[in-house]
Amino acid sequence: MAQEYVAREPIIEHPNRDKASSKTMRVVVVIMLLISAALILVITLGGWEVLQGLTILCLGWVALYVMFAYFVARWNRGVLPVVAALAIIMAIFGLIAMPVWFDRDAVGFEQPALDAGLLGTLSAVLVPLQLLLLFFAMRGFTQGWNVEFERWEHDEDIPAAPARG
Repeated sequence: MAQEYVAREPIIEHPNRDKASSKTMRVVVVIMLLISAALILVITLGGWEVLQGLTILCLGWVALYVMFAYFVARWNRGVLPVVAALAIIMAIFGLIAMPVWFDRDAVGFEQPALDAGLLGTLSAVLVPLQLLLLFFAMRGFTQGWNVEFERWEHDEDIPAAPARG
């Protein structure tokens, strides 16, 4: 009587994803990405009339941050260096935009939908948020979320393969 052999699939384990520090870091990065996206969206929509050509770029940035938050939530470690690079660029944009919004609060300038002083304050909040996002994204990258081990399930009712030789 011929024995039937059942093809077994390996069980993939990610030991670094089970650590509390990795889970916390993932949640922190996702939350910071979503807060950053919301802040950029508020600044963009609040200053829509006076932003010159940057509206599409800012909306694209919001879409990227939301997309990266989705990928980080699914344990995709590969987007974290891109998040860090974008955070550096956005921090620079925020540093440049902050005094411009405060200057626009003077007489003679066209006023945006939201008060220019408020938009300057939101830009000032965006800068340290981006620096924190940079730090946490790089910290998450060093945690090795991608490390995986495969193990095989050993069932007694599945016969072992015959010895060769």
